Amino acid sequence: TFPISLIYFEDNQAYKISGNGLGLDQITLDAKPSSNALVLFDDIDASNPYAIYNVQTNKLEYLDHLTQFEDYAVARYPVAADTERELKEEKYYVLENPYIQLVFSNLNGALAEINLPFQSESHPNSVVKEIGFDRTIAKDYPYNDTFPQNPYYTAGSKEKPLEPHKGGYYPLIRRDILSYGGLTHVDINPHYYALNVFQKDRAPDLVKYTLKRFEKDLIEFELVEGNRRITKTFTLPTNPDDRPYTFDLDLKVEGDARNLFLSLGIPEVELISGSFMPSLKYRYTRNQKSKIEEIKPPKTETKFSHVTADWYSNGNGFFGIILDPLDKNIPGLNVHPVSGEIVPTRLSIIDAQFNRYPVDKYPGYAMHTPVLPKPGVTKYRVFAGPFDKNTLETVDLSFVDPMTGGNPEFSEVKSNYGWFSFISKPFAKFLLVIMNFFHTITGSWGISIILLTIVLRLLLYPLNNWSMKSTAKLQKVAPKIKEIQEKYKKDPKRVQLETMNLYRREGANPFGGCLPLLIQLPFMFGMLDLLKSSFQLRGAPFIPGWINDLAAPDVLFNWNYPIPFIGTSFHLLPIFLGVIMYFQQKFVSIASAKSPTTDQQKQQRFMGNMMTIFFTVIFYKFPSGLNIYWISSMSLGILQQWLVNKRIAAKKK
Repeated sequence: TFPISLIYFEDNQAYKISGNGLGLDQITLDAKPSSNALVLFDDIDASNPYAIYNVQTNKLEYLDHLTQFEDYAVARYPVAADTERELKEEKYYVLENPYIQLVFSNLNGALAEINLPFQSESHPNSVVKEIGFDRTIAKDYPYNDTFPQNPYYTAGSKEKPLEPHKGGYYPLIRRDILSYGGLTHVDINPHYYALNVFQKDRAPDLVKYTLKRFEKDLIEFELVEGNRRITKTFTLPTNPDDRPYTFDLDLKVEGDARNLFLSLGIPEVELISGSFMPSLKYRYTRNQKSKIEEIKPPKTETKFSHVTADWYSNGNGFFGIILDPLDKNIPGLNVHPVSGEIVPTRLSIIDAQFNRYPVDKYPGYAMHTPVLPKPGVTKYRVFAGPFDKNTLETVDLSFVDPMTGGNPEFSEVKSNYGWFSFISKPFAKFLLVIMNFFHTITGSWGISIILLTIVLRLLLYPLNNWSMKSTAKLQKVAPKIKEIQEKYKKDPKRVQLETMNLYRREGANPFGGCLPLLIQLPFMFGMLDLLKSSFQLRGAPFIPGWINDLAAPDVLFNWNYPIPFIGTSFHLLPIFLGVIMYFQQKFVSIASAKSPTTDQQKQQRFMGNMMTIFFTVIFYKFPSGLNIYWISSMSLGILQQWLVNKRIAAKKK
């Protein structure tokens, strides 16, 4: 329960009634008001408005749902005081620069939040853009859109805490779900905070660190427990433009340093092509060669005791945390899943009544690395931000070793270039350079994708031309194959022999159209992966109001009740893609329309129609940027087919 007050007016006089809030939606009152009343949450320092009491229905209307009052509502709903972690027990401290907001807790002396500012007038150098999920949460669930979530202290306000800001940030790691309007309140256990130090051989517990130093770009916590002292010093860079989204950690252990581990934190969920794609990686060097190793998300705790890594990364595809220990001689890595009920994603609050994003579908993955098992200081470099190539390369340059000229190669954390990566990786990098070049000229990533598609079609023009000509030859001999099948229908071996002889005489090859396509596949997979996961496309609009994010599906219009598979939005681009693919199949078969159709051609047409339906379904949840590429590529393919058909017709004349 929590104390409330109701204010109502009668005969130009204001009256106050006291009462208590019960859970989320119920209240008890000392008396009943005669008219609708404003409900105030009685906090220690002030009374804050958060709802309107309807005297007829005896229900609350929350101010966050009423546009005219949203700017005056309390920053967050009150939560029950009997939660595991009482607010008065936990204090929050903030270090911040133009690229990152670090929210530290005195519980475990770790990071409760890592928030990244959106690109705006106040943060022009940030590369993080607001996307649909951010706008939905800000509009429909504003009390889960405060940064930090709780009152906090800064180096300039050590006496009185400051109130949270509304919006403007992306939460990099999973954080509390604040309860209101029927949502279940969930506190993230501080054990899962980022850069938490814990003892592996005992159950997770909450320990209070003492704040020892607090300056503009530095904060230091200390824990004295048993026969050890742990000091954690966090420092922001003096020139953040050279090292965006980074900070340093000096971890000093005095006394017993055995069995201590350091956690990376659990990133928020990003949906890539509609799928949850956690990314767990580490980089190691062997025989003076570095390699990125990807870890398959485990179902149970998995230990990599043999691993001596240069750095570790826990990401979600677009963002992540990279922990870079400067002492490279500490082997070991533990990875284990954490239930989404314990560390829920922020997406779970969206349409929670329909269970649109169920928590059990989005587990977290905790990564723990051992601390040097002897007294001393271990230094860490930490990157916590977007996996944007230019940003990561900037950070790499700032960490160049003056003796060897080497750098940590954080930019290689985005190293997935499709199933044929050994072929497609250099090609994908080349295409990315071209796409960036077109963006520099046009200022539009959507136009850049279309221009890149044109370049790719020109590069592959000879192979596509060969395939189309081969298909045309097969269509030309189709009537003769039909005659052979009729003539020797009782002798299948003779049909096969005569058909092969016909192919040889006419210079046709039944596999001639397949070989060029097979050669293109590795490059096509590289292109698809490039457009699915390029950070530059995240939040980049093309046609405002319809295509607002090239890394997400287009949205023509929305509705409230989710439909299975379709969801609550209608995506036009995949439908358009299916229509173009259907007409492409029709266009390819025009040349043989006047001749008898063989069984093989009928089967090919049936498969073509089935593939049209299949691609429409598959691409329905794919990013709009990928749909734009595919639509552009097929349109250019139709144009090329028309030119080939025209040349063939001219030769016949």
